[in-house]
Amino acid sequence: MTELRLQFFAKEGPGGEKTEKPTAKKLEDARKEGQVAKSREISNALTMIGLFILLKVSLSFLGNQFLGSFEDSYNHIPELIKLTDGKIRSGDFSVLLLHMLFRMLLGMAPFLAVGFVLAFLADFLQVKWKVTTKPLQPKFSKLNPVNGFKRIFSVNSLMELLKSVLKIGLISYVVYTTIKDKLQVIYLLFHMTLWQGIATAADIAISIGLKVSIVYVIIAVLDFAYQKHKFNTDQMMTKQEIKDEYKNAEGDPAVKGKQRQRMQEASRRRMMQDIPKADVVITNPTHFAVAIQYDTKVAAAPVVLAKGEDHLAAKIKEVARENKVEIVENKPLARMLYYNVDIGQQVPPELYQAVAEVLAMVYHMQGKI
Repeated sequence: MTELRLQFFAKEGPGGEKTEKPTAKKLEDARKEGQVAKSREISNALTMIGLFILLKVSLSFLGNQFLGSFEDSYNHIPELIKLTDGKIRSGDFSVLLLHMLFRMLLGMAPFLAVGFVLAFLADFLQVKWKVTTKPLQPKFSKLNPVNGFKRIFSVNSLMELLKSVLKIGLISYVVYTTIKDKLQVIYLLFHMTLWQGIATAADIAISIGLKVSIVYVIIAVLDFAYQKHKFNTDQMMTKQEIKDEYKNAEGDPAVKGKQRQRMQEASRRRMMQDIPKADVVITNPTHFAVAIQYDTKVAAAPVVLAKGEDHLAAKIKEVARENKVEIVENKPLARMLYYNVDIGQQVPPELYQAVAEVLAMVYHMQGKI
């Protein structure tokens, strides 16, 4: 039996198969690159249905505008002949033609404005407001013929082909059924006046356009759902990509650990350098050691210069002996100071009495009092 190698069908990236949902940062980076879940069919459908509705409502106005522009132009021809004594130059007709085109453009201006607004609104509703020029920047990878063949024979190209076939088929069906229903009216066009024929033909065209627009809206909704699914699938991440992103955002844990270790070592060296300034080191005696200084010029209350546990406590006592700093054993006080007072902080009021007794004993031993 032939072995099937299904791994060739798996979507993979750096670090294995893409099985994880995209992070907020990945989606934001994709958005900056112009990669968003967007369907062009939404814009086309909304613009088309809006323009046909506007055309149906304002058909009479638009017809009058066009007729008015032609009548106005033709009415100017006799005046132009009189002014030029029958010698009409090509430039005069150009001015007349431009004037007629300008009036026609004024009549079409509302349609152009509505088309622009609807196209902008369709994009805004899909991707919100985010201006980026990244998609306009040239990418030399697009010139690679191998990548070009991959795009041509990709799943996306196949879906676009199926979508085009579906659109052509549905639109052809709508046009065919509409014209078939209007055949009796179309046969009567030959018996109508010119303006009646134009109005009837325009009405049929608008009817076809509205039906096609509705079909286009359905296609657009389906296409948007597909584009959303495709975008989410394309943005999937591997476990390794998520780890790398976390490292880049938060910093490599190993590097942060080394930095923290260096900071602790520097703080420990400063602490050891301050021990000779202490008046007394209070111990547990084997587990804790806390160095205390009382100098009214520095602080109003005794200050903890250094503290440590186990091995560090032993080092504090060693440095204290080398610098002839008194070491006093007081288990409860050493524990309270170690757990409740940070290095550089003053002793809290509730421990004043206990610390004062130790300092008084030390000063008495040194003959200071």
